[in-house]
Amino acid sequence: MKIELSPIGYVRSPFKEPSGVPIQTKAGNEYRGTVEILEQYSEGLSDLDGFSHIILLTYLHRSKGYDLKVFPFLDDVKRGVFSTRAPRRPNPIGLHLVRLERVEGSILHIRDIDMIDGTPVLDIKPYIPKGDEREEYKLGWLTGKIEGFETRMADKRFDRSQ
Repeated sequence: MKIELSPIGYVRSPFKEPSGVPIQTKAGNEYRGTVEILEQYSEGLSDLDGFSHIILLTYLHRSKGYDLKVFPFLDDVKRGVFSTRAPRRPNPIGLHLVRLERVEGSILHIRDIDMIDGTPVLDIKPYIPKGDEREEYKLGWLTGKIEGFETRMADKRFDRSQ
């Protein structure tokens, strides 16, 4: 089966290279950017401005190749890629929860950036806390390792994604 997706827009970000990008959107709360939606999709933005947060699904366009076992940024033990958020994946799809500051025409002004400039956006969904939060969860191999997780920046491991 072949799946074809086309971008609906592109991220404009202060980050030009993978190294130094916040590991997760929560670490990027001081960084602002925009999502420039292609004109043919701009009508789909109506009613989005009432949401404080949105989920962006992106194509990690600078990710080249993948490994099924990786060294995640919080560990020095190789882990299965599907138990990590490493960008080098069989299908390099990114998931980003960002703050929506405002909508101006076909431009989304966002905050909490963890994407590099030019990242293609595949879809946008509103963040709905009652539907997305979970009271009970397990953290697997991350148990005891996520202290400070939300403030980490990408290191040289992500340079391999170019």
